[in-house]
Amino acid sequence: MTLSMTRRSALAVIATAAGAAPAHADGQVDLQLVLAVDTSGSVNRQRFELQRDGYADAFRSMDVQRVILGGRVGAIAACMTHWTGPGMPEVSQPWTRLGDVGACNAFADAIATGPRRLFSGGTSISSAIDNGRQLLAQCPFNGPGTGRGGRVRQVIDISGDGENNRGRSPDAARDEAVARDITINGLPILALDPALDLYYRDHVIGGAGAFLIAVDTFEAFGPAVRRKLIQEIA
Repeated sequence: MTLSMTRRSALAVIATAAGAAPAHADGQVDLQLVLAVDTSGSVNRQRFELQRDGYADAFRSMDVQRVILGGRVGAIAACMTHWTGPGMPEVSQPWTRLGDVGACNAFADAIATGPRRLFSGGTSISSAIDNGRQLLAQCPFNGPGTGRGGRVRQVIDISGDGENNRGRSPDAARDEAVARDITINGLPILALDPALDLYYRDHVIGGAGAFLIAVDTFEAFGPAVRRKLIQEIA
């Protein structure tokens, strides 16, 4: 069997899973997901591109697409924001409903070609969390409610390479988000701070089922973000 035939067969399986979603699910989602990507001064061009390409490759991955399309509705809503200092987040990709293979691939392409507009301003994880909470409140897609309180699950996915050094405490921002049934997961990059995973554990992540996946280098970001997306979507 050729590689192209193998891929077509795998995509057919994914499409079949998507077809199992109820007909009334148009516009509904299983999850609202904010992807918050560190673009502070410590993130040079190469490091930014490793993060960007890691997310793009993940959404092209058949494993990620399979869990997206395999939920109760068979779709998620996702957006991406770049963050640095307080009050400086920049929406890179607006809210998009990912409910089929084509939408997932188009979202990946948009991430891969999206420009970087932030380059400095400090590291304000609290601002990234606050902005993520605001974006979730503005999400145009909702769902049947599989999270706490009968609401659609809401997740802020934060990646970064440093501790909060601008703005208010990340603990306060985290606690306010968690009080609204938002889960915050983390992907700390330990290239500059080998103990950053402990900081994320104690001051950043929170909420129902919160977890982190740490990587030692930016080069390891891609495989890690793919595993992370599979875990938090499923």
